[in-house]
Amino acid sequence: MEPTPIKSVLDDTALTGTTLTVAGWVRTFRNDRFIALNDGSTIRNLQCVIDQGKVDAAARARFTTSAAVKCTGLIVESKGSGQRVEMQVTAVEVLGDSDGEKYPIQPKKHSLEFLRENAHLRFRTNTYSAIFRIRHQVSFGIHEYFDSLGYNYFHSPIITASDAEGAGEMFRVSTLDAKNPPLNEDGSVNWKEDFFGAESRLTVSGQLQAELSALALGKVYTFGPTFRAENSNTARHLAEFWMIEPEAAFMDLAGDMDLAEGLCKHLIARVLKNSMDDLQFLDARLKEEEAQKPKEQRSELGLIDRLKFVLDNPFERITYTDAIEILLRSKPHQKKQFQFPVEWGIDLQSEHERYLVEKHFKKPVIVTGYPGKIKAFYMRTNGPGDFGYSDKGTTVAAMDVLFPGIGEIIGGSQREERLDVLEARMKDMGVDEKELWWYLDTRRFGTVPHAGFGLGLERFVLFVTGMGNIRDVIPFPRTPKSAEF
Repeated sequence: MEPTPIKSVLDDTALTGTTLTVAGWVRTFRNDRFIALNDGSTIRNLQCVIDQGKVDAAARARFTTSAAVKCTGLIVESKGSGQRVEMQVTAVEVLGDSDGEKYPIQPKKHSLEFLRENAHLRFRTNTYSAIFRIRHQVSFGIHEYFDSLGYNYFHSPIITASDAEGAGEMFRVSTLDAKNPPLNEDGSVNWKEDFFGAESRLTVSGQLQAELSALALGKVYTFGPTFRAENSNTARHLAEFWMIEPEAAFMDLAGDMDLAEGLCKHLIARVLKNSMDDLQFLDARLKEEEAQKPKEQRSELGLIDRLKFVLDNPFERITYTDAIEILLRSKPHQKKQFQFPVEWGIDLQSEHERYLVEKHFKKPVIVTGYPGKIKAFYMRTNGPGDFGYSDKGTTVAAMDVLFPGIGEIIGGSQREERLDVLEARMKDMGVDEKELWWYLDTRRFGTVPHAGFGLGLERFVLFVTGMGNIRDVIPFPRTPKSAEF
């Protein structure tokens, strides 16, 4: 018979007074009597009380940290503090021993770096079990949100011959002999001899393909792995990460902003409803971490307060031009406290974004109308009367959603649906029209206004959990010089 989840035992009052079987891993074994058992269903442990007269010393010696144990017994109201119920064990079986001397993650505080080195076992800690239960809630909530709005889940390809972002930092996929590839007469690699007959790479985005399907199915979203070969070892970069990219036909920039705000609030509401135990643990962890920082670097809001801050406030919508004016008038700029310069035409840095959110508006902010030269070729060029149009230079109908503590969390735009404008912009930006002939076809045959955005799952989970390093919110991080586990 399948064991009862410990979460159900602790939460369901109807189970009190019944005899059940539970199974999990030993967190601690105290006073030769009390097993703290955890099965991953909740951050809380079930106290299993054994009868020393019925369990001999040899068996008790096997109740070491992370040993797998199955217990059967009566669920009774607990006499001790800290738990509502406990189990009076009538039968116990060790399913898998764990050598207490060799098990690397002992019941004490470990550095996150040490736990990353033991990523295969870190899920058994409170911190990481909480993170990955929350990651599940966010992932499930994404499907729930888009399904409720009539979006179709669309699987965009992982292998592609196009570079959606123009980033150029992509992983190549090839079956050619790297040391001795077939060559053309001019000495270049003959990619026609390769498996796909063209130079192919791992995708950085499913957006372009999602646009193709949206211009037939109406509303779609992708949710899958994306890859970027950026040789960066920062706390914000991964080589493999998961992206959510909705695309909707007949939607303009205002609708795009509504969709993004609605998604963020839906996900946060879901986590607050379903993951409060885990959030309270991570909130306490963050408070402890913040206390170590100099006073001026501490966040004004705790983790749960920060989530409620986003949920409870309508997102402020401003133009890029207005944002620059606000930053130019700001005290940090006037006192030369910003690390990066402020002028019309720059790409906003995290410090600028956080100032707008945390200091000026004190609510999440959506900025639109960015200079065209710093944004992708597919974003719609603004004209007079468009939100974000500026006489300072060409702007596009881009929108970035900015959150406290993290800056940009979503980037999107209304897409350029006018064939002549799109072709001219591609030419200006050096994007090969022949390579994207299929993309241009959607503008030739029944083009319509449409829009979408991208949300990095790990970036969002980073915000919701209060963690500081993106490597801590993906099960097995892929980074430069590291593809372990």
